Amino acid sequence: MDSRDRKLADLLISYSTNIQPKERVLIDFTGEECVPLIRQLVKKVYAAGGYPYVNQDDRRITRELLLNASSEQLTFRREYELTQMQGMDAYIAVRANANSNEFADVPAENLNLYSREMDPVLNYRVDHTKWCILRYPNGSMAQSAGMSTEAFEDFYYDVCTLDYAKMAKAMDPLVELMEKTDRVHITGPDTDLTFSIRGIPAVKCAGDCNIPDGEVYTAPVRESMNGVIHYNTVSLEQGFEYEDIRFEVKDGKIVNATANDTERINRMLDTDEGARYFGEFSFGLNPYVLEPMKDTLFDEKISGSFHLTPGMCYEDAPNGNKSAVHWDLVMIQRPEYGGGEIYLDDRLIRKDGRFVVPELECLNPENLK
Repeated sequence: MDSRDRKLADLLISYSTNIQPKERVLIDFTGEECVPLIRQLVKKVYAAGGYPYVNQDDRRITRELLLNASSEQLTFRREYELTQMQGMDAYIAVRANANSNEFADVPAENLNLYSREMDPVLNYRVDHTKWCILRYPNGSMAQSAGMSTEAFEDFYYDVCTLDYAKMAKAMDPLVELMEKTDRVHITGPDTDLTFSIRGIPAVKCAGDCNIPDGEVYTAPVRESMNGVIHYNTVSLEQGFEYEDIRFEVKDGKIVNATANDTERINRMLDTDEGARYFGEFSFGLNPYVLEPMKDTLFDEKISGSFHLTPGMCYEDAPNGNKSAVHWDLVMIQRPEYGGGEIYLDDRLIRKDGRFVVPELECLNPENLK
């Protein structure tokens, strides 16, 4: 994988974060499998004239810490991690979790406490650094994707090193259209939802914050959403696999939530006041990502999908919603997943996962590869 890791590291340093001389770069990684890429990243940062710093995490140890964590303990952790982050110009996180369910038996209240206490670190990183987050291929990810390890590695590097500059250009017409739009209407199986995106910027993501990438996002006007949405993609969050997620929404707020564990999902949505409102609406556009694999960084980019996110909005597409939660929940609208339509100001722009207006056909998968 050496040559592919070098190519990926070059993309991350020269394109995604565009490291300049004397910039400080925090490289944060989980999983021993990441080490070959981490070494290449350190080399590339030095080659760009920057200063690399490295943190290593082990989720088994983090689990032990969270099982009995106190607010006082996590407040102190927040302060020293925030101080570190405030000294950085860029942040790159690489994850290769051996067990994606490692936190499954950590009490939900502890996980929610951790989210709330560490929220300022996340917010500073998102708002004040150049950042990029990615996974690294391992056996666990291959298993989640239903693929052999070798086949998954080939898929991974195809997805992560595609021509993002070409994708970025193709996204421009969608950004322009979304920024002229007031009303969004989404339909599908057990789904009929309306909301406004008027006055909120649309942001294209083409390899600069996530790898893999491929989405254009905005946010709903906070109290404009009404209707029902029934997601058709499993979501792994805080070590638990949520399925059959259904929300009833009134004036922007999730007033009824059910899932395979209705009690647990409502505890998540009760983390704080903003967790029952939505902070992001986004089109998934990556032509190589077609099936869910219980990994948000991949699943939210699925071609023919959208995600609608309870919780925090992003600073570059603000709707005023604040929360320790930011939960990207994905709905795939290709025919084999039940289909669906998205209308912008009563104009059908995507049907069954494909754009059907001439100016957006450049975003259909055959035109992005």
